[in-house]
Amino acid sequence: MPVLSIISCRMFEDELAHIISSDKEMKQLIVVENKDSFGLLRKLRSDNCLPRTSPLDRVPFLLGNGHGSGFMTISKPLLILPFFRKIHEKMKIKAAQELTVVVNLLKLGLHDDIEILRSEVYKNIKEMSSFSDGILLFYCICGGAFENLEENCLEFDCPLYWFKDGNEEVVVDCISAALGGNAAYDELMYTCRGTGALYFTSMWASSWKEMREERREERKKSRNFNENYLKDPRYSRVVKLDTGLSYDPDFHKNVRDFARTFDMEIVEVKGSVELAEKSYRTAKKGVVQHTLK
Repeated sequence: MPVLSIISCRMFEDELAHIISSDKEMKQLIVVENKDSFGLLRKLRSDNCLPRTSPLDRVPFLLGNGHGSGFMTISKPLLILPFFRKIHEKMKIKAAQELTVVVNLLKLGLHDDIEILRSEVYKNIKEMSSFSDGILLFYCICGGAFENLEENCLEFDCPLYWFKDGNEEVVVDCISAALGGNAAYDELMYTCRGTGALYFTSMWASSWKEMREERREERKKSRNFNENYLKDPRYSRVVKLDTGLSYDPDFHKNVRDFARTFDMEIVEVKGSVELAEKSYRTAKKGVVQHTLK
């Protein structure tokens, strides 16, 4: 049974809940249990999706040996016979389709420091590659944090799959992902030229107060949340990016609260989860092919 692991920023919590709960082909789902997984688990359960949960170091025990069956092992000496070879190939193909997905969400604040972000993602790739047939990174370019990461992970013999747009480019950030790609993001930023704008998905809208408090407690300036930056009169718009997912009933209220706090106008833009779905399908297909080699 092949294993597709997903390492994701918590900003993609909604997209993950939607994609995973919609996958009726998946054989088994395991969510890595940590303080950042609670929101995803709640959303999955609201979609009647009940995953197994485990700390990361216990996941291999849940998976067992994960590969092959007793019959397939015993029948290997018989593969010289065409009849048994044909049966073996059919069983191998069927087993490759029975996918286990392991999801590991990492904390939001990692983006404050590119080196820490890169180090944490690499550390999790290293640990999860030992039981994975492929790893899908629900991360974007993120300021160049993952430059040369794939080359550095060649030693793990575990293919990496990226969040890409229709031009096969890794998306710039989570806003680009929700808009449909880098070109769509560039176009929207062009229409907003001359006026500073903040872009909010549902997860951004629900997290801004949390990030605000973290910045105050840690007493450090953040690329993600800087009140002096937000109060600059040149920044007068908040773009509400609605992907059509409805996990957070307070999405519209959260955007209004932010707009009122920083005296901004709200502009509504339609987004989608198409790129997230496409990236997941590509990774699934790649893992199956990798397993059949």
